[in-house]
Amino acid sequence: MTSTERPRTYWLEHAWLGTHVEPGVAVDVQGGRITAVHQGVRTPPPGAEILRGLTLPGLANAHSHAFHRALRGTVQAGSGTGTPPRLRGTNGGDGERAPDSFWAWRNVMYAVADKLTPDSYFSLARATYAEMALAGITTVGEFHYVHHAPGGTPYADPNAMGEALIEAAAEAGVRITLLDTCYLSSGFGEPPNTHQQRFSDGTAESWAERCSVLKERDHARIGAAIHSVRAVPADQLATVARWAEERRAPLHVHLSEQTAENDACRQAHGCTPTRLLADHGVLGPRTTGVHNTHLTDEDVALLGGSRTGTCMCPTTERDLADGIGPAAALQRAGSPLSLGSDSHAVIDLLEEARAMELNERLRTRARGHWTAAALLRAATADGHAALGWDDTGRIEAGARADLATIALDSVRTAGPLPGLGAETAVFAATAADVRHTIVGGRHVVRDGAHALVPDVPQALARAVEALHA
Repeated sequence: MTSTERPRTYWLEHAWLGTHVEPGVAVDVQGGRITAVHQGVRTPPPGAEILRGLTLPGLANAHSHAFHRALRGTVQAGSGTGTPPRLRGTNGGDGERAPDSFWAWRNVMYAVADKLTPDSYFSLARATYAEMALAGITTVGEFHYVHHAPGGTPYADPNAMGEALIEAAAEAGVRITLLDTCYLSSGFGEPPNTHQQRFSDGTAESWAERCSVLKERDHARIGAAIHSVRAVPADQLATVARWAEERRAPLHVHLSEQTAENDACRQAHGCTPTRLLADHGVLGPRTTGVHNTHLTDEDVALLGGSRTGTCMCPTTERDLADGIGPAAALQRAGSPLSLGSDSHAVIDLLEEARAMELNERLRTRARGHWTAAALLRAATADGHAALGWDDTGRIEAGARADLATIALDSVRTAGPLPGLGAETAVFAATAADVRHTIVGGRHVVRDGAHALVPDVPQALARAVEALHA
């Protein structure tokens, strides 16, 4: 992905400027960055490209597993028995859980992961990232742990799978932070199971050696991830944290997504996963906990006090029956919020933002926990910051020229007053209302059509069919 060098001006019919919606905004762009923002421009300047609707900064999808897109609509919704999952030991890989649990879904996910090759992963990720661009997403955080061939044998290029994801993002026209993930065990004291062998580098030192070879590009940043406290032994957590600290790179971790993980951690270490991470130097402003669902009051205080971020993935958390995390309490404690589509049951950051508020309403039976502006910040500036793109996610001079325009005349968005544009975007619009997506000053999506991937539905169908063949 290269930035345009030719100066150009975009005229935004309505623009969300971080705190409010402003009508008539002209944005000058050169070299992929915004050079000036002019308010009160009631008519388009000569030669300006016109963006009708409400223009937001590009959206940041802070948590993605691209290959999970192949699972959409294929996993049994549930047995209807209400039977809780049965745990045997701590590894969660025995396949003996109730058919309506997260753990049963995970076994189906492993079956798809087993079939991935660098070529098939590229095809699926390219189509998935193109779907994200159609939804107004300009940056994706890819939580990447399928590193090796089945059985754990490295490819000739040990980073072939990660390189496939980076190239897929380039061809789909979006930015990517590759969160190369350390995944060493199936549970506390358990070796990787058959499916997980291709995830593991053996030790955190070997993981660090492999991912140190990855190079950043104009559209790609390299970060780190700890899959979970069950997948990285406690005595190796600091190695991953140190790798990220030395590079000033983002560090993400699945945290307390399931109560079974919390129980197993207490049994193994006598503390919660959050306390374990704190004791090994993992928490901090460049770290983001993903899900943060089943937390104690002390956990919330540890995360907020360390300024560790929280990435909520509401559509996945509800799809997998994970539970509703204490997002409002985390934010009050000092944990910045971001959003992700995770398993891609839905790719729609507006729905993720809306669902975070609506989940909290269900949990508390009260309304109005976040303003529309606060939810949009989670989907834009704060999401980009969680992925290491601090200069992205705002419509202001010096920021990268990444924009997403939402139609205000669809059956979902028509009617509200223009001044309610932010509320319309969050509480009425969907990904289907995204009209334009601009990355680095160039159209990736124009009038609802992807400019680089001609037929995204067909590309998705082919990629998914190949993995289910």
